Amino acid sequence: MLPDEPESLHLSPDPLLPPARCVVRWKRSARARRVSLRIDNRAGEVVVTLPPRAGRRAGLALLMTHAAWVTQRLAALAPGTRFAPGAEVPVGGVPHVIRHLPEARGGAWIEDGAILVAGDPAFLPRRVADCLKAEARRRIGALVAQHTARLGVRARAVRIKDPSSRWGSCAPDRTLAFSWRLVMAPAFVLDYVVAHEVAHLAEMNHSERFWAEVARLTPHREAAQRWLREHGPSLMRIG
Repeated sequence: MLPDEPESLHLSPDPLLPPARCVVRWKRSARARRVSLRIDNRAGEVVVTLPPRAGRRAGLALLMTHAAWVTQRLAALAPGTRFAPGAEVPVGGVPHVIRHLPEARGGAWIEDGAILVAGDPAFLPRRVADCLKAEARRRIGALVAQHTARLGVRARAVRIKDPSSRWGSCAPDRTLAFSWRLVMAPAFVLDYVVAHEVAHLAEMNHSERFWAEVARLTPHREAAQRWLREHGPSLMRIG
């Protein structure tokens, strides 16, 4: 099996239970110093990364050693939700039903607890995604403006992206980046993530002074961190 190519395997975390099927994607990395594995929440796969001189056998050994952890994490993933008529997608933590209006015009918009999508059904998934990204940009932009004003700092730019593992980041050039999927989380979660990254504009570290700045901006640190641990992976399964 070649690197970056998925492979279906059966893991046996417990000899008394039947093997569990999982999809493994092998990756070769020139920068990796050791064999590692992680769960790709979006794809529902296990990713095994191999350094240049490590063979597939080393990856399999690590995979079998952590078979129980892998199967538990995969089993805990929420079922994937595709953008389709009738599907429920959270906006600000509140479920919104996707409704298709084939005769209407205007792309997609949020109204009265629903995401309304006009036009050809072939364009529906992209239009829903574009609508959510635009809403994320609006909400995040407002929070960045609010929090930077309170700290007396300025961001060079604000980017909306779709990273696989990080909710937000602050680059050395003071560019802030956020996952558009945060628009689906409750408002207190979005507020915390934005406050966290804005605080990095004052303290580019995770020192006590940094956490003090976060506390100045939001009271939601513990609750938001807990929510992201418990429910964050499910946001990667939407769309």
